[in-house]
Amino acid sequence: MVINPTYLAQRTRQSVNWTDAKSRVLKSYREWIRAAPEIQTMYSLGMPVSQLRTKMRSEFERHRYVNHIGTVDKLLYESHAEFQETLNYWKQLPHILKYFRAEEDPTARLPQNFMTGFLEVCLQCCSHLQFISDLNQRDAIRSWYLYFVALYISQ
Repeated sequence: MVINPTYLAQRTRQSVNWTDAKSRVLKSYREWIRAAPEIQTMYSLGMPVSQLRTKMRSEFERHRYVNHIGTVDKLLYESHAEFQETLNYWKQLPHILKYFRAEEDPTARLPQNFMTGFLEVCLQCCSHLQFISDLNQRDAIRSWYLYFVALYISQ
């Protein structure tokens, strides 16, 4: 396999207006969808092309309501960089499978924000440990907070 670093290379540019940005997003989306069978074959993925396309669509849908044209341009740049790296085989299998980790491992998801995760951990730990009633409530919350910060940083 010959490596051609300029394969799929494009100049970065800013969108002139929202119509231009929309057409660029649709072009990028279509490129990803059309490349799904090639990606499946290239990386020997054990999943159907339809599942790949569904994940690609969900990644685009995640940013559907971005309303700042500069952010759209940045997302387009990142999308094209990922596309180029993927089709040039500059990634390894774990880099591709990281997008599917949340579907296969429900415990792999990160909390939406720090406080949500902190409260989830507190509830899980409080249900397992009985010594909370012996401690002052403020000290218990402080200790769980420090525990969660250490856990969150280690990930």
